[in-house]
Amino acid sequence: MKLNERSLAFYATCDSPADNSGFLYKRGERHTAYHRRWFVLKGNMLFYFEERDSREPVGVIVLEGCNVELCDSAENFAFAIRFGGSKSRTYVLAAESQAAMESWVKSLSRASFDYMRLVVRELEKQLQEMSRGLPGGCGGSQDAPGSWKPKPPGLEQSRERLPALPAKENGCAVWNNVLGEDWPPDASGCGGHDEEGSPRPPPLPPRRRAVNGEVASARAEGPSAFCRLHEQYSREVARLRQDWQQKRRGPQP
Repeated sequence: MKLNERSLAFYATCDSPADNSGFLYKRGERHTAYHRRWFVLKGNMLFYFEERDSREPVGVIVLEGCNVELCDSAENFAFAIRFGGSKSRTYVLAAESQAAMESWVKSLSRASFDYMRLVVRELEKQLQEMSRGLPGGCGGSQDAPGSWKPKPPGLEQSRERLPALPAKENGCAVWNNVLGEDWPPDASGCGGHDEEGSPRPPPLPPRRRAVNGEVASARAEGPSAFCRLHEQYSREVARLRQDWQQKRRGPQP
């Protein structure tokens, strides 16, 4: 992999937030002496400088395909960055305190893209499990095992008491007005109450269908014909309502 030195130097010293930073002691590759360096971790790249105010990094460690583990060393609080392969270099670093060592080991172990890929897969798995557990989630309306809840008994009874919706004819709802067809007969002889004791609504007059001649005559006569029809139906409705009220009151003594 080719790395542009100028781009790396700019990325190491730019104002982008660092995942971790601080002084560490780095053991040399040829000499076993430790040198104090300023380390900056950004993403999966660990930069180290000679001083904190240095303009360019001395080197960079790409944290891919490596393991971060504690090691025995002459310095206290030491840990190593080991890469796979016989010719790969092992970087030995030492922190200034136990807390600093634990912080660096944790942040370096989570810096690789392999670790981020595992985290993303685990989050996707948890999201799928949560969506399957919710009735209106992204995974459909399948409920997770053990998530069934019993319905209250009053809900089913209330649904059974609701009357069926009427059929529609010519865009209008048509109720069945035949007395005794939808309602069971009353054993007491009074047809004004149902089984639960609540009064029944008065029956509506049967719907009449006008033949072509009646429609044509009504159109020809104008508004007066409709007025007479209105009065005729009004009298019929009043008569049916009076009969229904008498049946509801029952026979007079």
